[in-house]
Amino acid sequence: MQRKVINPTTVFNSLQYGFSQALEVPDGRRILLSGQVGVDAEECTIGLGIAEQTATALDNIEKILAEVGGGLAHVVMLRLYIVESAREQQEPIAQALRERFPHNPPPSSWIIVSGLSLPQWLIEIEAEAVIARR
Repeated sequence: MQRKVINPTTVFNSLQYGFSQALEVPDGRRILLSGQVGVDAEECTIGLGIAEQTATALDNIEKILAEVGGGLAHVVMLRLYIVESAREQQEPIAQALRERFPHNPPPSSWIIVSGLSLPQWLIEIEAEAVIARR
């Protein structure tokens, strides 16, 4: 899939945080994912820290996209909902994004929220992907 990241020098360098300012994608199948949290297939929360929960949420996104013939390379937008208590722990999130999206990362929005569905959850990640038509 052809995609063009847009990171003008006239705005701050978002690449250091693991995301691009914008992304242009061609036509394709648009896949919208529900927010993913740090739980496994048995609904058990994986880890109590932001790093583990972020990694698991991204793993879940990758697994869902694999079901429709895609992968993380097809992600065109992320929305990260971070609980207030983890506000100061954003570097592990940025590190996870840099590891999963080392080249041409998708744009993202990071939103601080008062809480998620369960009190032990620290982050929820929504994703949008575009996959070539079959």
